[in-house]
Amino acid sequence: MLTSKQKKYLRGQSHQIQPIFQVGKAGVNENMTTQISEALEKRELIKVSILQNCFEDNSVVADEVIHNTEADLVQLIGNTIILYKESKNNKQIDLP
Repeated sequence: MLTSKQKKYLRGQSHQIQPIFQVGKAGVNENMTTQISEALEKRELIKVSILQNCFEDNSVVADEVIHNTEADLVQLIGNTIILYKESKNNKQIDLP
């Protein structure tokens, strides 16, 4: 679980990151969560974009992704989810 100080730090780090995954009308599936988990292992901090044609609520999509990837939610702002998960092999971010 992240503290508010850590979330603030990660939000600052995420400004220059572009979303690398998009959730569309198909919603969240097993293949997508596997790919997100692999990306989190390599990068630790990623953004996921929720497209306008997604039928599910943004908070439901975020909860599904967090539950399936065991990541921490940094922020859900508009149609963008910012996720963090500490890497076991590729540690890049030192949290305050």
